[in-house]
Amino acid sequence: MAQEIEMKVLSFQTNGAPHKRPSSLHPRWQRESVYLTVSLQRCSFSFFLKSSFYRTWKRIFCWLILLALGLLGLLQYGHPIVRHLEALIPMGVCPSARMALLRDNFTGLLNPWARPDVLTCTSWGAPIIWDGTFDPAAAQQKALQQNLTIGLTVFAVGRYLEKYLARFLETAERHFMLGQRVVYYVFTERPAAVPRVALAPGRRLRVVRVARERRWQDVSMQRMHTLHEALGGQLGREAHFVLCMDVDQHFRGAFGPEVLAESVAQLHSWHYHWPRRLLPYERDARSAAALVPGDGDFYYHAAVFGGSVAALRGLTSHCARGMQRDRERGLEARWHDESHLNKFFWLHKPAKVLSPEFCWSPEIGRRAEIRRPRLLWAPKEYAVLRD
Repeated sequence: MAQEIEMKVLSFQTNGAPHKRPSSLHPRWQRESVYLTVSLQRCSFSFFLKSSFYRTWKRIFCWLILLALGLLGLLQYGHPIVRHLEALIPMGVCPSARMALLRDNFTGLLNPWARPDVLTCTSWGAPIIWDGTFDPAAAQQKALQQNLTIGLTVFAVGRYLEKYLARFLETAERHFMLGQRVVYYVFTERPAAVPRVALAPGRRLRVVRVARERRWQDVSMQRMHTLHEALGGQLGREAHFVLCMDVDQHFRGAFGPEVLAESVAQLHSWHYHWPRRLLPYERDARSAAALVPGDGDFYYHAAVFGGSVAALRGLTSHCARGMQRDRERGLEARWHDESHLNKFFWLHKPAKVLSPEFCWSPEIGRRAEIRRPRLLWAPKEYAVLRD
């Protein structure tokens, strides 16, 4: 190729016809010819190297993009292989200066140093409660001294009542706030179908009739409005703290006063290792539940939340108003009331965060940091229960 270019450079036109290359060239022409030939050869070789390097890295970059998208897709759909890899993502470390100041409203000073494998505090100074970081006996004694009544609310509507409610209440009697005064509030459209469960002294069961909604999404979203009304009525008058839970789970271990605080949020067991930019917040800017990229602390699970009556009145009012505003605009947040709950806890930080041990999904499998699960998800049978 270089030789052909050289011949074209040295050829010239006379009377419209190209001359052949002279058999002998002037010395100056010979030097320029050699220089041009070498330069063209170098340029061709350099261009080859650069283009080859570029193609190689372009290919590698494309494969990395495809690999990242594939892993993200598997993560979104909960593939078991990715779940094992997800456990390797560090949760972060609580600064030593902040750890020394962590206190619990029932157990006094906490012991976050007992769990160096997990994050034990938030950026705003609230404790994240893990097994080993608190003294359950101290929490029990402190609650008894305060002479508390603790409310536990649960919605059992449609087939969820027959499928889950009996086991939920029976296991609660074995593990939930033992030795404390407890009032269960069951919200259902069929009060007569609520199972009879033997209750320990100082524990009561109240059944509240609610309307049957057309869609299961409406049941989920109407919950905040119903809770807000109940907290302003009898429930709010007889309980000091209230925990709100989903019915499709059951207690496995002690669930005591260590979980109580002015406001309590539950880390979602499927998302507590995820980077913040991947958390499933509501991203539709038109929704009242929307969080812009960069906002948010953790992703909280609506299966467990609680606090004082006053704090829960504020939470349920915020969520109910947000869902009503969305409804008027023809919108529905991605994860319904849970999306609005996460927006509330971004704006109003919880005083205490419960680790995934307090609401764990067995489908995830075993995790080294989950030492003692307290509440377990039941298998999801949406095709049967949500018709």
